[in-house]
Amino acid sequence: MKIGIDAIAMDTPGFYVDLVELAKVRGDESDKYTIGIGQDEQAVPPSSQDIVTMGANAAASLVTPAVRDSLGMVLVGTESGVDASKSAALFIHQLLDLPEWVRAVELKEACYGGTAALMMARDYVAGHPDKSVLVIAADIARYGLATAGEVTQGAGAVAMIVKADPRLITIESDSVYRSASINDFWRPVYQDTAIAQGKYSTEQYLAFFQAVWDRYQAENHLTAADFAGMTFHLPYTKMGKKALDLVLPQADDQTVKRLGKRFDASTRYCRRIGNIYTGSLYLGLLSLLDHDATLQAGDRIGLFSYGSGAVAEFFSGILQPGFKDQLNSAAHARQLDERQQLTVPEYEALFSDKVPYDPEDYRPDPAYFRGQFVLTGVVGQERLYEKQPADSSTLPH
Repeated sequence: MKIGIDAIAMDTPGFYVDLVELAKVRGDESDKYTIGIGQDEQAVPPSSQDIVTMGANAAASLVTPAVRDSLGMVLVGTESGVDASKSAALFIHQLLDLPEWVRAVELKEACYGGTAALMMARDYVAGHPDKSVLVIAADIARYGLATAGEVTQGAGAVAMIVKADPRLITIESDSVYRSASINDFWRPVYQDTAIAQGKYSTEQYLAFFQAVWDRYQAENHLTAADFAGMTFHLPYTKMGKKALDLVLPQADDQTVKRLGKRFDASTRYCRRIGNIYTGSLYLGLLSLLDHDATLQAGDRIGLFSYGSGAVAEFFSGILQPGFKDQLNSAAHARQLDERQQLTVPEYEALFSDKVPYDPEDYRPDPAYFRGQFVLTGVVGQERLYEKQPADSSTLPH
């Protein structure tokens, strides 16, 4: 039985900062960001946007009547949870008015959480072939203003419908995964910014990739030549390129050219949005599908997922007949192009205006409300979400 992703969509906040402008203010050469790191723009979420609103915004267009009738689970992979107990999936379940006879669960393992949700969904459908699963990978990457990690921040969500006989891409049963407890990156529960051992984390990302890639080839008898393209977890685009470079020395010239070209296509959304943790791999997959018109049904796409701490997995998917009909690249391009650019002072102010880690009531600035769903406040320690008028995302502030 074929099982995989039937439909996919993304969401990102309606504001961004240009990293060339940020480099000037920080006293850095712009090439350090745009070439050395591989980032051009960075999504900036106002406090009215979090993983719940972005996840619901991404999923709204995917929840058709047929999906509602077959839905068995709602799974959210994230490391930016809004509550230490209640699942973000339940908030999204309410906002989308989904059927009550479903499971709604949040999964956590750093940037691997979205893949954990996808694989759990695949296993569930294998046992319940008449059911579908809504998988959401949503995060806000925060390291702090003027920190070493500032240029690798970002925010966004990717939503997917997983079912039997998918129209987009299968998820093959060829996964190789590895786990080991290391301290390359973590976020204590009392703060919203991450702690990263940057050089060590990069070393571990590459070591984990090499290990699972070598084992994958041995177990599945496939090489780089068998792949039309490869996508990677992208905390920043150059990180994925370093992993791809480990594959290329053993490949022929045609394979090197093909994988390099399609890697570039897979990074275009990341370059404009930044790091979205659990959703980064799937943002890369979506970017590849939206930007490479030469892909064909039957092509095999490799996917590498990495979550610090650490868990890594390499697996593949096969593009299905008619997969291009499931894409909505024009809407994704429009969403990015219609965002409002912030000056660096505006970005810094918006970054600093956040839901506090204390019991006091808080209200976000309505001037920055965008999208179908927004957080309107925290009152009595209860998060309040609302659906906005259909044209609210286009209102000036």
